Amino acid sequence: MAAPPNPSISFKPPSPAAPLPPRSAFLPRFALPITSTTQKRHRLHISNVLSDSKSTTTTTTTTQPPLQAQPFVSRYAPDQPRKGADVLVEALEREGVTDVFAYPGGASMEIHQALTRSNTIRNVLPRHEQGGVFAAEGYARASGLPGVCIATSGPGATNLVSGLADALLDSVPMVAITGQVPRRMIGTDAFQETPIVEVTRSITKHNYLVMDVEDIPRVVREAFYLASSGRPGPVLIDVPKDIQQQLVVPKWDEPMNLPGYLSRMPKPQYDGHLEQIVRLVGEAKRPVLYVGGGCLNSDDELRRFVELTGIPVASTLMGLGAYPASSDLSLHMLGMHGTVYANYAVDKSDLLLAFGVRFDDRVTGKLEAFASRAKIVHIDIDPAEIGKNKQPHVSICGDIKVALQGLNKILEEKNSVTNLDFSNWRKELDEQKVKFPLSFKTFGEAIPPQYAIQVLDELTGGNAIISTGVGQHQMWAAQFYKYNKPRQWLTSGGLGAMGFGLPAAIGAAVARPDAVVVDIDGDGSFIMNVQELATIRVENLPVKILLLNNQHLGMVVQWEDRFYKANRAHTYLGNPSKESEIFPNMLKFAEACDIPAARVTRKADLRAAIQKMLDTPGPYLLDVIVPHQEHVLPMIPAGGGFSDVITEGDGRRKY
Repeated sequence: MAAPPNPSISFKPPSPAAPLPPRSAFLPRFALPITSTTQKRHRLHISNVLSDSKSTTTTTTTTQPPLQAQPFVSRYAPDQPRKGADVLVEALEREGVTDVFAYPGGASMEIHQALTRSNTIRNVLPRHEQGGVFAAEGYARASGLPGVCIATSGPGATNLVSGLADALLDSVPMVAITGQVPRRMIGTDAFQETPIVEVTRSITKHNYLVMDVEDIPRVVREAFYLASSGRPGPVLIDVPKDIQQQLVVPKWDEPMNLPGYLSRMPKPQYDGHLEQIVRLVGEAKRPVLYVGGGCLNSDDELRRFVELTGIPVASTLMGLGAYPASSDLSLHMLGMHGTVYANYAVDKSDLLLAFGVRFDDRVTGKLEAFASRAKIVHIDIDPAEIGKNKQPHVSICGDIKVALQGLNKILEEKNSVTNLDFSNWRKELDEQKVKFPLSFKTFGEAIPPQYAIQVLDELTGGNAIISTGVGQHQMWAAQFYKYNKPRQWLTSGGLGAMGFGLPAAIGAAVARPDAVVVDIDGDGSFIMNVQELATIRVENLPVKILLLNNQHLGMVVQWEDRFYKANRAHTYLGNPSKESEIFPNMLKFAEACDIPAARVTRKADLRAAIQKMLDTPGPYLLDVIVPHQEHVLPMIPAGGGFSDVITEGDGRRKY
């Protein structure tokens, strides 16, 4: 039975009649080959998709006819009744899903039974539902495709909450499916009943409670479309157990019913605005690009825009990799722990081009002092972000990929490039790079954590996919690993969820099986989802764990040092009765899960230890003991401005 065509949206509201292109059309150009005997996954054809059909020589857009989707072959006869759970699983198959992260329970058993009947979908069994939802996020962040996680009702569903909130804040496409108590028991405080739709209403892009088994095909189709289109985000589908058990003959051709959502999709009618932006660029003397996660699907267009204009680029935490960090025009990360020269550039700029960003407080600090001398151009697909924190002079609500294509076309046609000369401005910024480079100090044979990441960057050629937990190690990974491609960098940005790194690495390893995946983690974050070592071993995923172990909650310790007279308030994670010992012994966790592991304490031994980690087939844990006195620098204190930047000091001195 042929699959119905999926909705398409290119430069206009989607028509429900466009066929699906193959998955390869949407993977990032740098994605390594994915070898699979299962049906290839297809992504919805929407305007903010990834594309590997990129050109390095041409910048004009060539319209090609969409490729035809392969007919979907159901394992059921067209008129054969089947359980709602089987309809749900087939609906996932029709969306091209090949991997899910699902943990079973009483209210979701039917779904798991149906998964065993699927020849297409592999379940990667997490050891905790939070591990499953973070793994689904890692899958989505690494591939650009919606991640899928499944949990049971009650505590299983509530364990997804942190991951859903994280996906919403970081605009990650994800579909979460939860089992629910039977319909007749909803609202009776039944065993393992939680109103998960109500619990997650404010932390999902949309959610569904399925009350009619015949709605499942439409709801799943809508969920994937909503998760992927516009500003991506998480969608939750709650399915009562009696719905899962009910027999039905599904109707696969039911149209989507999203009139309000489709009517609010941005319309690309902004040619006049593009001309105005080009004019502002021509008038500027000190322009800066402020680039965020919204540009990850538009890296080719962004690079071309920078080639045409010569404007330097500062990236947010979420935007790392959208523009190559190795480029001379890269200012690397801006914000609280961004480079001095990136924050200097924004502070002194007369034109700030804010592309795919939301003026987050960790970037802006004191709002009235942020880019106070600059005219601001803001392009974002979410109308709620335009003017929310900082009022722009020119704004466009739309797809940054389309906007950049339009800007590049205008620049090329008008030969405006010959009139743009920002060499004096770039020279000024180069002087700042020399004066305030990212740096660190070495004390004897102790291993500086920054050095460990620098060595990892060298030994992997900057090509690994890096996931992190949250804290000091996260900021050092952002500063000292150089990301040259999008979707190399997986981190919990907006929510700052500790425990993210290890399960996110699992998702990345599933999505990109031929890539080198390294979880740069801290001991505090790592132990929050340490149980996922079992998943890594059982699935034999080649996840490498570079554990920067300082026996403390490092970032909180840094704030204690700076603002609380170094008074330790429950930030020591070791055993107070045996402070000379490393506690807990992370190597024992690895041993319990049959994962090779080693510990390194001397700087002279570090390079060889990291090389051994990378050379060892399969998973590996390297416990790197680092001093807890290190501080992440530069640092602009919360609510401060560029003039408040801190560039010196650590926990070895008093403040």
